[in-house]
Amino acid sequence: MKKEWDLTEDLFNLFLSWLDPDRDVAGKKYEAIRHELIRKFDSRQCRVSEDLADQTIDRVIRRLPAIIDSYQGDPAAYIYASARSVFFDHLEKCWSPLPDDLPDKILLRDDDQKERRSECQDRCVSELEPDDRKLVLQYYREDKQAKIDHRRRLAEALGIEIETMRTRMHRLRSQLRRCVQDCLEQS
Repeated sequence: MKKEWDLTEDLFNLFLSWLDPDRDVAGKKYEAIRHELIRKFDSRQCRVSEDLADQTIDRVIRRLPAIIDSYQGDPAAYIYASARSVFFDHLEKCWSPLPDDLPDKILLRDDDQKERRSECQDRCVSELEPDDRKLVLQYYREDKQAKIDHRRRLAEALGIEIETMRTRMHRLRSQLRRCVQDCLEQS
């Protein structure tokens, strides 16, 4: 059985001192690195970017006692290299095709062509621009009140009003419907 690892205050202080001897400067570097990790994971369409950033930092802190004396160079470079490993581990554990329930929420129902429609929908969603694809996949998460709260947070994260996001989603749904209908007509 694998032993659970706990972050201690001493280890976190060691990490900060590794980033910079001045604690205030180290704190700013920590925040900048964490922000950059989140940005990098977001750019790879990760739904859990903040969690992966925290996992990356935890992984580095866990290894720090073994490397601190021998590592030379910018600690950020080591952290970003570790992020690649965290990302690939995440892909290995969490990869799955597009959610099965997505077509029912985006497109009109047609049970006779469900499998073909699903294939077309997958293709059409994959052809969207990365930011639009990410928005579509994130927009349809959660149910009931959690869905409302999630969409509000999503709009805030995008820096847009909720109505602007709804308008954008309406356009994307229309684009997806046309794409799927064209795909179904070709088959």
